[in-house]
Amino acid sequence: MRTLYYEDIEVDARLESPWVVVSAEDIVSFAEAWDPHPFHLSVTEGERSVFGGLAACAAHIFALQSRLTHDLPAQAALVAGLGGDGLELLSPVLAGQRLRLVRRFSEKRRSDSQPGCGVVGIEHTLEDPEGTLLFRTKGFILVACRPPVS
Repeated sequence: MRTLYYEDIEVDARLESPWVVVSAEDIVSFAEAWDPHPFHLSVTEGERSVFGGLAACAAHIFALQSRLTHDLPAQAALVAGLGGDGLELLSPVLAGQRLRLVRRFSEKRRSDSQPGCGVVGIEHTLEDPEGTLLFRTKGFILVACRPPVS
């Protein structure tokens, strides 16, 4: 796994995770524990809902996004997450759907308060194979600068 230090990050560069399939079993299991609305628990109820099928809940979608960050082809030398601008649920994530995470680096600057670090803007989207955006979130991470060569 390649590590991206602050100096390595290019604004507008993209990283893409492998494709994953969101199973009905995963949707139901997550919903049973965290968001037990009928349209997250039953195919029949999901089909009757505005989603038109068994749909993952927002917390599950955020968890998928978070997990897929660990499957990107390169990892930022993360020091800390700095929060973000919330999340946008753009289209339902339905049982059997294939999706991947795309991370785009939107901006960067040296940290004023943390020497040896930079602040990097990131945008995460989940997309299906047709390019439909299902989810988007924007935020900032604190990334370590490259250590000095001894």
